[in-house]
Amino acid sequence: MTQHPLQHKAFLLLLAIVSVAFGAILWQFHGAIFWGIVLAILFTPLHRKMLQRMPRRENLAALCTLALCMVMVILPMTLIGVSLTQEATAIYERVKSGQLNFGAYVQQVVAALPAWVTQLLEHLNLTTLAELQQKLSSVAVQASQFLASQAVNIGQNTLEFLVGFGIMLYLLFFLLRDGRTLALRINHATPLDNEHKRKLVSKFTTVIRATVKGNIVVAASQGALGGLIFWILGIQGPVLWGVLMAFLSLLPAVGAGLIWVPVAIYFLATGAIWQSAVLTLFGVFVIGLVDNVLRPILVGKDTKMPDYVVLISTLGGMALFGLTGFVIGPVIAALFMACWDLFAPAEGSGAPPPNP
Repeated sequence: MTQHPLQHKAFLLLLAIVSVAFGAILWQFHGAIFWGIVLAILFTPLHRKMLQRMPRRENLAALCTLALCMVMVILPMTLIGVSLTQEATAIYERVKSGQLNFGAYVQQVVAALPAWVTQLLEHLNLTTLAELQQKLSSVAVQASQFLASQAVNIGQNTLEFLVGFGIMLYLLFFLLRDGRTLALRINHATPLDNEHKRKLVSKFTTVIRATVKGNIVVAASQGALGGLIFWILGIQGPVLWGVLMAFLSLLPAVGAGLIWVPVAIYFLATGAIWQSAVLTLFGVFVIGLVDNVLRPILVGKDTKMPDYVVLISTLGGMALFGLTGFVIGPVIAALFMACWDLFAPAEGSGAPPPNP
């Protein structure tokens, strides 16, 4: 039966209102929901293999997949988080007490520079050591205080964290068990052309898998290698520096070099020649090559986006959504590009643009 235009508009308005209201209810746990969806997408192939081994036992297969997910992903991340919290708090206490003075380290480096470099820095007013030490010490205190405060916040918000963690695991179980049925219902209810829906869903899942598998594995590998060489060289806080290198590895054109290069320069300026040489060679030929070797294998060419798009979308996503934004940002950017590709196909494709 044909609906009256007013009834149709009223129903669309009601649909929009209840959808926004439901989204507002879920927003408080958007991080847990998002990571539940991400983990479900990543572990769906494993769940299918579980179903092949135990057909008609969907609950048991979902539980086994969930257990493997916890062992492979969640438990290691929890252990790293605990170690990171302890080291960040210890470094903050040392900076606050004056045992760790970054300004003094800079003074040692400046004192070891050649005369012409020192004159150039003086010409640029960059060797006023008292002010430079004060600024660097202030920055170090603020940075370590931020890390320590985040650690304290995690401890104070333990209940909120546990609730979100429980929601993520609960949702992940049902997404693994009923994900195919839910995906079919969403696909049927989405008012788009079937070909457009297929391309957008394919792009979404591909970018999720590429971003998480590729970027996180590459970042984790670079961070682990950086933390290992820092531990071998006796640098304090190897877990903290390794996590920072892993974090910076998520940003194209920045990389882990922002951490290990200044340390190598400090070793060279203070006469620790072999430590500087070992760290430089390891950083260039081991840490630096991980990205070139692993990323093409894990990500592939289908999801390749320009580095500037990845950089801006990653930073913007993290500014808007927090740590989760390093995945959400590139996903939104990829969907944006996919939608515009569907709307305005590339020249020479021969396909007319869809009717707006």
